[in-house]
Amino acid sequence: MWKSLKPTLAIVFCCITFCYLKSLEFLKLYLLLNLYRKKTATACAFAKQGRGLIKVNGQPIENIEPEQLRLKVFEPVLIVGQDKFANLDIRIRVKGGGITSQIYAIRAAIAKSVVAYHAKYVDESSKNELRRTLMDYDRNLLVSDPRRCEPKKYGGRSARSRFQKSYR
Repeated sequence: MWKSLKPTLAIVFCCITFCYLKSLEFLKLYLLLNLYRKKTATACAFAKQGRGLIKVNGQPIENIEPEQLRLKVFEPVLIVGQDKFANLDIRIRVKGGGITSQIYAIRAAIAKSVVAYHAKYVDESSKNELRRTLMDYDRNLLVSDPRRCEPKKYGGRSARSRFQKSYR
């Protein structure tokens, strides 16, 4: 009995899989992933077609603390203009590092995700225009900062300082 059902089950399974894949083609959900690091803080940005929402760790971008650094996070939006973000939702997850490092990682992730979205789904000329505008304002929005903490060495209490030398 099972031998006669195996080909039938295989055909049914293939038909279901094919129909599922065909239905996914019609959804056309544009999704991009960008990663940015600043010191030990890592920000991962998901950009997709939407209605202009930007969320950081599930909270709206307007709730970022401290208030003095909130403007730093808004810089890519203010430089490029609200119209470029009108049909784009960005979800950002950030972890590690300190408060300031996280803020700088978030702003770079937003800038990189907008440029990548326009490169993939809009056109090359708008990508180049966005890139030029952001680079003219601040190069660290698109290019990562390679500086890292130097490891400690023997013969001293930190990376560069040495223990005091005594001759007697």
